Amino acid sequence: MASGSADESAIPMMDDYQTLISTTDVELLKTAWRNEKAAPEILQFEAALVQRIKEQIELAEQNVEISEADNVDPLTVSLYQMDLDRTQFLLRSYFRVRLQKIEEYLFHILKTDHLLNRLSKQEQVFARRCTDDLGNHLDDTVLSKLPDNYQSILKQSTTSETDDMVPEPRLDTFVICKAKQYLSNMDFEPDYSMEITEMEKDLLTFVCYKFIKKPLEMGKIDLV
Repeated sequence: MASGSADESAIPMMDDYQTLISTTDVELLKTAWRNEKAAPEILQFEAALVQRIKEQIELAEQNVEISEADNVDPLTVSLYQMDLDRTQFLLRSYFRVRLQKIEEYLFHILKTDHLLNRLSKQEQVFARRCTDDLGNHLDDTVLSKLPDNYQSILKQSTTSETDDMVPEPRLDTFVICKAKQYLSNMDFEPDYSMEITEMEKDLLTFVCYKFIKKPLEMGKIDLV
């Protein structure tokens, strides 16, 4: 009777598990992670997707705990745990890639409104805190000891017309991408001249990132 009870209690958990693994959210997160990793600039934070993934992780954690408490077959529990671990690793990797970009292009992102708006609220707090900490550190250790004309954290000197000490992502980097649908020249950046005038669906293409920014942001292209 005990084993039968455990089997019956496992049925709704199996239904939840099948629902979890059948969803496309994990695949969407993989795509977001690949796009973020391959793009030279920071992309829009996938807030709704991340929230759904967090909820699914919480559900998976509950399934593992209930399964262990009900003495469900260890192999089944290990499958639950394996799927949970993979999803958690993927989510952490997505966050890590974005934080690396924020650190690398910190000042450029903060002074560019459309890039700043791509960050989550937590990422914006992180970026501003990093700016304050880095500015204070450089001022205490280096800048305060330099002549007045060279104490800017953004410019080489007061004579510089632009923030020439601020690194920016190179949008002329070449990337490999795949179109989700047929794309014509109307889908690409209109002011950027390229020999490519169309893309076939699912065909891998090696192209300048700047050229495919527009369809990437509209979800018509995935980076590889």
